[in-house]
Order: sequence, then C-alpha cells, then structure tokens
Amino acid sequence: MTADVIPKNYVFLLLDGFSPLGFHCAVETLAHANRHHSDVTYYTWNILHERETHAVGWNGFRVPCDAGLIPLKRDDVLVVVGGENIDEATTPPVINWLRRAARSGVTIGAISSAVYTLGKAGLLNERQVTTHWEYHASLSEIMAQVKLVDNVFTEDGKIFTCAGGAASMDLMLHRILRDYGEDLAGWVADQMIYTMPRSTQHAQRISVLNKTGVKHLKLAQAVELMEANLEEPITPQDIAACVELSTRQLERLFSKYLGTSPKKHYFQLRLEKARQLLMQTDLPVIDVAIACGFQSPSHFSKSYRAAFGLTPREESAGTKLVWPST
Repeated sequence: MTADVIPKNYVFLLLDGFSPLGFHCAVETLAHANRHHSDVTYYTWNILHERETHAVGWNGFRVPCDAGLIPLKRDDVLVVVGGENIDEATTPPVINWLRRAARSGVTIGAISSAVYTLGKAGLLNERQVTTHWEYHASLSEIMAQVKLVDNVFTEDGKIFTCAGGAASMDLMLHRILRDYGEDLAGWVADQMIYTMPRSTQHAQRISVLNKTGVKHLKLAQAVELMEANLEEPITPQDIAACVELSTRQLERLFSKYLGTSPKKHYFQLRLEKARQLLMQTDLPVIDVAIACGFQSPSHFSKSYRAAFGLTPREESAGTKLVWPST
C-alpha cells in the first residue's frame, strides 16, 4: 500500500441518546487503520449532529461535532448512531436529510436503534436489517416491511446495519477487509486485542443452551421452535413430534438441562417478549397480549403481574425505552 491512497470518508450522524460504546468502537477501528503506515491515511471522518455543536449519549457523554446536517458527497459513507429515546431523536429534519442523502447515492448504515430512523425515512423497505437484540421484538411489530435478522451486522445493497456495542468493531473490520485486504484488517484486529472478529453470520447473543453448556441438538431445536412461534404457540406434543422425540423425552430434556418443563419455558419466553413490547412501544395492551399468544386479557394480566410484579397497564404507563407503534 502506497502513500497515494485516496482516503475513504465516513460521516457519523450522532442522534441524542446515542450509544457511545457503539460509536467509539467504530471510530477506534478506523483510527487504528491509519496507524498502520505513518505516511498513509486510509480513512477520514466527520461527526455531525442536527444541533451542530455537540451530541449527548444515553449516559450523558458529550461529543463535540464538526457540523450540522450538511450536504454529503456521493462517495461518503454515512453511519447513523442511535441509542435510547430514538423516536424523539428521529426528527423531521433528520428524516428529510437522510432521504436526500439516499437519493444522492450515499452508502448509509445504522448502529443500534438508528435502524428505526432509517425505517422512518423509508430506506429499509424489504431490506434485511439487524439492530440490538433488545429492540428486536418492538421493531418486528412496528416495521413489518423489513426483514429482521439476529446477526451482529448485515449488509443489503447500499444499506448496512449493526447491533452496536462491540459489533461495531466487527462491522468496521469487515469493511476494512473489503477496502484494503486481509493484512490491514488483521493488523487492526491485533491492535485492538480482538483475536476473533465475527462475520455477518454470527448471532448477537449466546443461546440459552450454550450459556448452560448444553450441547443437545434436539433440545436446541425445540427451543428454536418456541422462539419462532411466540404469537401462535404450538403444543409441547407438536414440538416433540417436530424434533422426533416423544413428549416424555422432551420433558426429561428440559428438566435435566434447563430445570423446567417445556410448557413453563415456552410461557416465560412469551412473557419476556410481552415485556419488551410494553417497555419499548405504545402498542395497546390487548395487541401486545395477542402478539405474544395470549387470547385472554385477564389471563395475560394475571400472569404478567405474577412474573414481573406489575400489571401490563402499569408497565406500559412507564417510560418507553425506544419507539412508538405508529
């Protein structure tokens, strides 16, 4: 690599409530690339905010910004960084600016909940996207037009999305690999003591089975079936049949490895999804109940209170973490 490299320019738009960790992991990765050769600059970047002067992260961390919503060049790479209270940060000026950037042909990415912002701008229709796992349930309910996956990052045409946190390093290492090759990407990973960068195929979280050290294929398949059928639950008998076990064998597996029954584990998964929706959206309680497989509002309310100490209405009345349903 010689000194006549034309740097690739990244533009980071920080939304109020953004994730400082996700942002800094991305910038640090690019900055390390520039250390590889003292006479070569591989990347440059600008930091923008609608307010122009500074952005405030979810934890109060303030980042000085270079400019406001300025015009972008076609070969810029725009990265929108979100976090908490994303609906408030997704303002009409930001939406309009993103639409102009997309029309100009700019490659656009989103970190963490900024996927919502790109969706509100109409940039994600029929796109495959990811976001932080905490926001999956709500995003899948309010943006049916997107194809949501659980990977650490994804790319679909000129749109890329990332779960945030350490996954921002994976994303940027992937882009460095594509831009300049394996040697530079490997050198940067070593500098960050990041010995096993993840690809687009890696899931965000360690599965329940891996957390417990369980390596039982049939049990894993049963749990995956439950997670994929929360709105319309299937019976333990049908789950057992799908994984080619008897109902009794399935019960023994859950008891031995997870310390519970298939019915109780499935029920807890549905309640946890309900909690995410109640905390992150303004969906009516009845809609949340239906989305989580509860046909009786009274049964849902009683079960929810027993699990979390609040009724669904009390939970819904609290402060929302992210986005509304409309």
